[in-house]
Amino acid sequence: MTYNETIEYIHSVNWRGSRLGLDRTIELLDRIGNPHRKLRFVHVAGTNGKGSFSCMLAGIFEKSGYKTGLYTSPYIITFNERMRINGVNIPNDELVEIISFIKPYAEAMEDKPTEFELITVAAFEYFSRNGCDIVILEAGMGGGLDSTNVITSPELSVITAIGLDHIKELGSDYRQIASAKAGIIKEGCPVLFYGDNPEAEEVIRMVAAEKNAPVYLPDFRLIRDLGSSAEGTRMSYKNYDDVFVSLAGVFQKKNTAMVLEAANLLKEKYTRITDSAVKTGLATARWPARFEIIHKDPYVILDGAHNPHGIRAAVESIEQYFKGEKIYLVTGVMADKDYKELSDIVFPITEKVFTVTPDNPRALTSEELATVFREKGKNAEAFSKISDAVSKAFTEAKKNGIKVIAAFGSLYMYSDVKEAFDKMIFDEK
Repeated sequence: MTYNETIEYIHSVNWRGSRLGLDRTIELLDRIGNPHRKLRFVHVAGTNGKGSFSCMLAGIFEKSGYKTGLYTSPYIITFNERMRINGVNIPNDELVEIISFIKPYAEAMEDKPTEFELITVAAFEYFSRNGCDIVILEAGMGGGLDSTNVITSPELSVITAIGLDHIKELGSDYRQIASAKAGIIKEGCPVLFYGDNPEAEEVIRMVAAEKNAPVYLPDFRLIRDLGSSAEGTRMSYKNYDDVFVSLAGVFQKKNTAMVLEAANLLKEKYTRITDSAVKTGLATARWPARFEIIHKDPYVILDGAHNPHGIRAAVESIEQYFKGEKIYLVTGVMADKDYKELSDIVFPITEKVFTVTPDNPRALTSEELATVFREKGKNAEAFSKISDAVSKAFTEAKKNGIKVIAAFGSLYMYSDVKEAFDKMIFDEK
């Protein structure tokens, strides 16, 4: 297969859909020789913050001299982002070779794997072939029945912030969602939980007790802000003084505290993790679509926030960094999200809304989303092309003295939005 044929095969109709359960993943792994059994993992689940946490922790391991695999989803620009070793995407030829190897085994199965299951198995094979010392493994959706949960004894099970998302699949309240995430907890393996949610914490502690797994929580009261801004996060926490993280957003202080807790828990076994490596790993971490600033006059901020918890965090960051400024908002959402609540959250800081339709069959149309804002009394304009929305927002912001343009609502629109903004910025120069 060529690279394009490989990507087409991965995304083909036979693999579409989300069916929770581990049987198909276990069968496919067994057919190809169980590559995951040769690896060590930090397993990361949660509603928000998984990507930032995973990226930062991977950076620490890499700067400590460990060959570090990173598995995340969804991808932002190119599919290869989903599997990385030491910050480098899987090369096209290796992806082709691994999918070509797995394909006949997958097609021989009576109950064929889903797309996510196929990709997860491919990632295990990739990391195993390359002899990774550690893999930071981000769960897709949920935890217990997520295909990443075939691993048996992670070095650390991490559960980041719990919010209400994927309620159709995982449950409609914090306890149900926490129960799904707690499925990654393994017998005797330590658990690091974000906290800040008593209902979720009660469930997680209960599951952990049943499995004799010690539970650790960061103490956010010990965070000392040393001058965080839209340029990045500077803070101290416990034994780490004056840590700088290139990732911005007020929520990154708590995410960073989580990572520092993880480093402290892991450094006894992974002795090359030094305070210096921790600081370097955090300072060099890059994670697109998380309060990512790509322009400064006006500020253009891209954020993949798409659920109430994430949107509130993005709005809080804008309020803190740009006090009193009203923004232009470029946004698009999936129809299965609580977009009416999302519109309520962004309403107070928004001057005008430019709605788009993300490139996904589940997307709400731009006109439907604009109607939601108009019914609340907000000026909203719908666009059939993302590039047209970006062009209009950028031009009007310059003309009307608007200092901030924010684009969030769905990761599925990130690539098109960034490409359009990059073109506007290039043309401006």
